[in-house]
Amino acid sequence: MVVINGTKSYVFEGDAPFGSCHASTVVRLASGSSVAAWFGGICEGDPDVNIWMSRYIDDQWSPPVKAAEEEGLPHWNPVLFEAEPGELILYYKVGHTFSEWYTRYIVSQDGGLTWTAPSELVAGDRGGRGPVRNKPIKLQSGVWLAPASLEQEAWEAFVDRSADGGQTWKPSETIAMDIPREPGRGVIQPALWESAPDHVHMLLRSTEGSIYRSDSNDGGVTWSAAYPTTLPNNNSGIDVVRMADGKLALAHNPVGSNWGPRTPLVVSLSGDNGETWEQALVMEEGEGEFSYPSIAEAGAKLYVTYTWNRKKIAYWELTV
Repeated sequence: MVVINGTKSYVFEGDAPFGSCHASTVVRLASGSSVAAWFGGICEGDPDVNIWMSRYIDDQWSPPVKAAEEEGLPHWNPVLFEAEPGELILYYKVGHTFSEWYTRYIVSQDGGLTWTAPSELVAGDRGGRGPVRNKPIKLQSGVWLAPASLEQEAWEAFVDRSADGGQTWKPSETIAMDIPREPGRGVIQPALWESAPDHVHMLLRSTEGSIYRSDSNDGGVTWSAAYPTTLPNNNSGIDVVRMADGKLALAHNPVGSNWGPRTPLVVSLSGDNGETWEQALVMEEGEGEFSYPSIAEAGAKLYVTYTWNRKKIAYWELTV
């Protein structure tokens, strides 16, 4: 059995400038510091919900500050991505409903201290182009892949591809699935990795009680039909990262029922490209909501953030 050791803390303590927080994202910068972001406000979907962030420098988190806000518009699902050393991008959704939200992004050249004005990712977007919750990946070819999905009628997943460093994006076809195309049913929020040049894979949140998977052999242009894995899923967010030694690390709730409890929250490892998995660490258990993990990797360490009862963002540094 593989054992992971680590330390847990919280991105902020005490009174926060928002009543509720959720959907964190974490990145480990080339400089050696971490940055986290999340949405916070009175309650998910309320017009006062904005994107907040904090920087982890000298072993402590800076106080939360607003990174993005537009008066009267709910903000959702921030995604941090270090495109190049020193160039940090923050993607996020804006809109009153999942079916009509759209994607904005801002860029920082100083590790998240200051940001550009917001830009549209894709002009006229409705439904959410680009990364919906999990981080993009850069393929060995240089192409960027952004894990995307739609929550309009049936839930559907796809990837957005950029061959010009994120300036323009082209969507793949939606992933075929052997799941009835009914409102609120299907797969969303892919988590991506590349196992060999242009061999790309995704794990998918599903409504079917298990994590689904799809594979591509052409750099994400085309994908296999989504198929169930042996990993249980409670129709809540997951995230995966491929480590330098080739192992996969997956943060997830191992609960196999649609809209099931969002506890416990664990890290599982795979040494065979996701064919089999071994649970290596229980980060949370017991009553509560411990959900929507984000996971990053640098060297032999993993960095995880997640929702802690909608009141805090928890943070783990793990050594594998």
